[in-house]
Amino acid sequence: GRGKRRGTKEARMPTKVLWIRRQRVLRRLLAKYRAANKITKQLYHHFYLASKGNQFKNKRVLIEAIYKKKTEKDKQTQLVKQA
Repeated sequence: GRGKRRGTKEARMPTKVLWIRRQRVLRRLLAKYRAANKITKQLYHHFYLASKGNQFKNKRVLIEAIYKKKTEKDKQTQLVKQA
């Protein structure tokens, strides 16, 4: 149980290490999506800065945000075509 623990939460698993891991995961995903042409250069830049600004707590949340942004963008292009 808790009694066996020596050292603070920060000493056992530094938040900096967690932050670096998360950033690497998110940036790897963004690079993969950009390479596969799933997102544009502009979207990549937008999400890169957003992830640096701590807007996504994990990969799943980032994927959802990308999907949402893409559908929003598609709707805009549909409206422009109709007009």
